[in-house]
Amino acid sequence: MKILEKITLIIYSYVMLILAILACLLVFRWLDPELVGTIINNILVGDVSGKIVLGVSVVFILLSIKCIFFGSTSKEQIKERQGVLLENESGKLMISKETIENLVNSVAKGFESTEEVTTRVELDKDNNVRVYANLVVSAEAVIKDLSAKLQESIKEKIKKATDLEVNEVNITVRKVADKEQETQYRNS
Repeated sequence: MKILEKITLIIYSYVMLILAILACLLVFRWLDPELVGTIINNILVGDVSGKIVLGVSVVFILLSIKCIFFGSTSKEQIKERQGVLLENESGKLMISKETIENLVNSVAKGFESTEEVTTRVELDKDNNVRVYANLVVSAEAVIKDLSAKLQESIKEKIKKATDLEVNEVNITVRKVADKEQETQYRNS
């Protein structure tokens, strides 16, 4: 939620609280209705106070319209999406980001020259999938060929397993492991 929406919600909450308390006081006759009417009339009829009330009212109307009809879709909300919801006549299926990440990891680890992989998956509101894979590869790896084969394999595996189209597979080779590190990665 954006800061403007939070401030608007807080202001509306206070205004509603004050109006509810006033209504209760009037109903229980703890406050004189004529006195309240006189105070409100003086505020609205006064030159300066009337213009202030008009300005505040216009701002509230505009903020209300913005909050009701133009709800925010921030980047944080898109990132918070935890999966893809698929529906058919039999029911619903939620495929989590973790599932897609595990698929990517299994594909990457299937390549001999891949020593270590970490994966991040992003989903947007249209279920577009973007995969970001960080690799540690062996010294014998041909990085260009490995990345091309890996990108294609990841797209095929995700399509076959989840029926989702992958828009992008972005690979970052973080490190080329030396012989000593390769032995450590294989033993762990």
